[in-house]
Amino acid sequence: MQIDWKRGALLAVAAVAVAAAAYYAWGRLHSSGPGAGFIGSNGRIEATEIDIAAKTGGRLQDVLVREGDFVEKGQVLAHIQVDVLNAQRDEARAQIAQAKTAVATAQAQVAARESDRQSALAAIAQHEATLTAARAKYERSKTLAAQGMWPKQDLENDLASMKGAEATTNAARAQERAAQAAIDAARSQVAGAQAAVTAGEAALARIEADIADSTLKAPLAGRVQYRVANIGEVIAAGGKVLNLVDLSDVYMTFFLPAAEAGRLAIGSEVRIVLDAAPQYVIPAKVSFVSASAQFTPKTVETASEREKLMFRVRAQIDRELLMKHLTQVKTGLPGVAWVRTDPTREWPASLAVKVTE
Repeated sequence: MQIDWKRGALLAVAAVAVAAAAYYAWGRLHSSGPGAGFIGSNGRIEATEIDIAAKTGGRLQDVLVREGDFVEKGQVLAHIQVDVLNAQRDEARAQIAQAKTAVATAQAQVAARESDRQSALAAIAQHEATLTAARAKYERSKTLAAQGMWPKQDLENDLASMKGAEATTNAARAQERAAQAAIDAARSQVAGAQAAVTAGEAALARIEADIADSTLKAPLAGRVQYRVANIGEVIAAGGKVLNLVDLSDVYMTFFLPAAEAGRLAIGSEVRIVLDAAPQYVIPAKVSFVSASAQFTPKTVETASEREKLMFRVRAQIDRELLMKHLTQVKTGLPGVAWVRTDPTREWPASLAVKVTE
């Protein structure tokens, strides 16, 4: 408990020190700037970073670029071995072929059972005609026998013939029902085999997508900042291989007190002077002002304490200017960002835009 208390105290002291340093730096720049209507603050050039990572796990086969190389959008950067995926793709193709064969077999069964049903229907029609004739003959014999004009034995024979025709007709109808049931079963087999084909094709598409994703490509033009993995290492799913910097999205982040940040508008002009090249003045515009203070004292009671609230501001450098000087763009360089808070004031000569041709 005592160690945790000491650690908390040290963190609080460190936070206050950072806030004080930021406020002191702003105060020093503010006092030595071009005068009223302008404010400045220290910052560093930053850019959007993109991690090039493997979608699926595997062994890193090769890396085709080095740190510091410029790459174009869609350029191949590295490969992940796909031996296992290739085997899975072959297996999926075999399963699809097997499922398609099953579909053809089931469709043939449907055709055969439909033929059986048509034969059963023809037999039913034939037996029903025979039954109708047998019934008519029996009725005539029955009438004649009642009048004593037909032998009893013939009447019994006609009755037997009618009963036989009824049994044969019922048997034909049963065969038709069995043929229809066989058709329904065969159609179910067709549906199941077609579903297997669809599932196999979906699995194949997923595997092929994984194979394609195993070729790591640059999502945009930029510069390779650093390399994370080496050839031969096993990369987990989502494992980083390279880090790219988007040189078309470069900005400087700096901090301003509450009173000054509150007067800034998105799109306000900014002039950036880098420590490494003080002879140049780079134009930029305010693209972001934080909604909350980054450095906040423990208690805020007086106006002087409130003045210590520091807000993060981002100055975006024009993309067209960056593309003209792509090879000269570097991140991490410190410098000073000057902001004009009074639009009626003209930029002094020392902060006039000066860039290389």
